[in-house]
Amino acid sequence: MLLSTTDIVAGKEIVETLGLVKGNSVQSRNIGRDMMAGLRNIVGGEMKEYAEMLVRSREVATQDMEEEARRLGANAIVGVRFSTSSVMDGTSEVLAYGTAVRVKE
Repeated sequence: MLLSTTDIVAGKEIVETLGLVKGNSVQSRNIGRDMMAGLRNIVGGEMKEYAEMLVRSREVATQDMEEEARRLGANAIVGVRFSTSSVMDGTSEVLAYGTAVRVKE
């Protein structure tokens, strides 16, 4: 599956637009991560536990978006975007979305 943040795929011709596709992932923190992040908050430094959690969330959201595009018969997704929000205290959502298209192979 080709993914592009632009509205085109360089070197490819879009022959059909199939519609909006999306995927999301909601992750919650855990006590171990919170304790380590709390210490880093005091002494400073990157909160790697949360960064890793968001990387996993983006990967899951992207895979879900690609699955939806495949079900529509797409071989590419253009205009890919990511959005992150807090659902409730201690949780975050990553939403991946774009336009499923078929490009000439």
